[in-house]
Amino acid sequence: METLMAKGKAGESNPYTGLGLDESGNRLPGSPRVLSLLSSVLERSVRRNEKLLAGSKIKDVITIFHGSSAPSLNLRQYVERIFKYCKCSNSCFVVAVIYIDRFLQRIDAYLTSLSVHRLLITSVMVAAKFMDDQHYNNAYYAKVGGISIEEMNRLEMRFLFDLDFRLNVTTEVFNKYWLMIQQEGGLETQTALQTQGYCLKKDETGRGRRLTGVHRGRAL
Repeated sequence: METLMAKGKAGESNPYTGLGLDESGNRLPGSPRVLSLLSSVLERSVRRNEKLLAGSKIKDVITIFHGSSAPSLNLRQYVERIFKYCKCSNSCFVVAVIYIDRFLQRIDAYLTSLSVHRLLITSVMVAAKFMDDQHYNNAYYAKVGGISIEEMNRLEMRFLFDLDFRLNVTTEVFNKYWLMIQQEGGLETQTALQTQGYCLKKDETGRGRRLTGVHRGRAL
């Protein structure tokens, strides 16, 4: 059940159609647009971060989420696979992005092609466990993610401890990230976001722009 979404004003179009939900929060049939938006945001972030790392003396933090090479399955295929087999609520994909952003902030790391797949399957699993009334166990998520159950368990524990078990997401934060995902995915313009009341401001490093409250771009 989707629980994080604020009710829209009377006469307002449903802002959560992209999440595959109707105005009552019930799932609509078919593949929700959030999957393609999320894939686009993560892919763009990975390209941007890897370009930054390759063109500078910055060294990324290596974690247990890093593989020796990027998986053969691209991000869009991986997101679709998780959606098809894990049956988690659609909002879990937005919450997973929030968790990934928090994680990268805390360890001061960059999202790259070597880490994004493991971070994604772990964050979606943690989000489903925290949000959904019913969810699959670690062994099932490991199979869907293409890793062993032992590795899945290690990834989950590392993820939770690095998050300091901060799993709660407010409606305000959820909406802010959802708007950001839509913007990055090309569905929202800066004017539309400002109309909704979410200001865009310069990044603290001066390297770009970000939504207030969203990390400076290492994750997204």
